[in-house]
Amino acid sequence: MNTQIPTIGLLTDFGLEDVWVGVMKAVIAGICPLARVIDLSHAVQPQNIHQAAFLLVNAVRYFPPGTVFVVVVDPGVGSARRAVAMCAGGYTFVGPDNGVLSYVAAELASEPQVAVELVDPAYRLPVVSSTFHGRDIFAPVAAHLACGVSVEAMGPPLQDLVALSQPTLSLKRDALIGEVLHVDRFGNVITSVGRLAWTANGDLDLEVAFGVERGRRVQVPARADVELRGRVVGGISRTYAEVPHDMPLALLSSDGFLELAVRQGNAAEVFGAQVGDSVLVTLG
Repeated sequence: MNTQIPTIGLLTDFGLEDVWVGVMKAVIAGICPLARVIDLSHAVQPQNIHQAAFLLVNAVRYFPPGTVFVVVVDPGVGSARRAVAMCAGGYTFVGPDNGVLSYVAAELASEPQVAVELVDPAYRLPVVSSTFHGRDIFAPVAAHLACGVSVEAMGPPLQDLVALSQPTLSLKRDALIGEVLHVDRFGNVITSVGRLAWTANGDLDLEVAFGVERGRRVQVPARADVELRGRVVGGISRTYAEVPHDMPLALLSSDGFLELAVRQGNAAEVFGAQVGDSVLVTLG
């Protein structure tokens, strides 16, 4: 008998100053009281669909199979955009059809995928507002799914979920050209150059994570120069402690993406970096 506790992961841009997250959890508890609810984050920048998509794709693999993820970063709430659920890789994802699920869909593209439009009123609250689908549609759907309702029962199948443009990473003979994907709360600048792993010879193995080059492998020397907004960092470090305080460095994020940081400082401020900025890695 399967005794696994149903798990629901929440990712939103709601913040914690208001009651919205708590109300979503209350709706879930009223439908599926056994569910364990885990907060990924509620600090996604308001309406930043790309940031939410990136955070989601890096979090999924740490959750137990069967987890239902609710992703509510929804600038089109109340419009004609669809509410959807998608099953892939042993997980289920619930949210608006605005591209927020597209990075994880691409990551799990080799797995069978099923997507539906959430139209059955049996799995919504009786009254659906035009401004809070997280409470009225997505939370109740997730609770029903966590408690055993099949995704196919939620609505008609879909084949054409909205997809965001994939982050860029161009592979040249002697260089990589990527972009800034995310700035975390410490000011660390996460780039699209990944996923990287250290090899036995002290260099790095790159397995491209996004786009048409996904899965391609490239060897990256640890001595590679990394350039952002005209400023060059020489070499890729293993730890923050390898440079003095307030000095910039390049290293790997915990998810294997090339990161620019300042030891006990804020790299985004030091480099003047913004999401979308070009990053050059010289391999020579």
